[in-house]
Amino acid sequence: MSGFTALLRRDLSLVWRRPGDVGVVLAFFVVATVLFPLGIGPETNVLARIAAGVLWCAALFAALLSLERLFAADYEDGTLDLLLLAPWPLELAALAKCLAHWIVTGLPLSLLAPVLGVAFGLDGPSLLALMATLLVGTPTLSLIGGLAAALTLGARKSGALLALLALPLCVPTLIFGAGAIETLAAGDGIVTHVAILAALALVALATTPWAIAAALRQAGE
Repeated sequence: MSGFTALLRRDLSLVWRRPGDVGVVLAFFVVATVLFPLGIGPETNVLARIAAGVLWCAALFAALLSLERLFAADYEDGTLDLLLLAPWPLELAALAKCLAHWIVTGLPLSLLAPVLGVAFGLDGPSLLALMATLLVGTPTLSLIGGLAAALTLGARKSGALLALLALPLCVPTLIFGAGAIETLAAGDGIVTHVAILAALALVALATTPWAIAAALRQAGE
């Protein structure tokens, strides 16, 4: 676990030295979200109905922005070769990098989403539900995105390939994340949707680190 902690601390310190990378992700999330109320108009009923889908889609696309460089820098500077030779399992290294990605993207997006949800006319319970579903669902996006980043490592136009691989796999999380807010608006609870999001996150946690490690070994050969 010392290697896991060291790699997590290293990735977070690198992000701290380049805060503009996180700023671009958050700025994209804000701009992409705010454009919808400006374009559709002040119809509160319409905005409230599309709020969850818009915010979840914007969060997904914002998370994808930073995934292309998740392993690319390590691949280019030789750090990946050191990780392959390290005494700890490569799966832990893959999990540490995905966790670092979630901390610097998924967590800020989850905390920022309720603020933007006010522009869509969401009430207090809906805002809290939105944040809760994003907190539970965004780790899945980071894990699936990490797998796509590893599979496209070293490929030409890897950004487009990454999106093509990650987006279809993220659809179930997107559906249940956005559907929770609609269910709450209909007068039902969101426990079922949150439980399904948690189950998807656990499945991703149990499978993707091994798949990412296999893809990284293939790229390092």
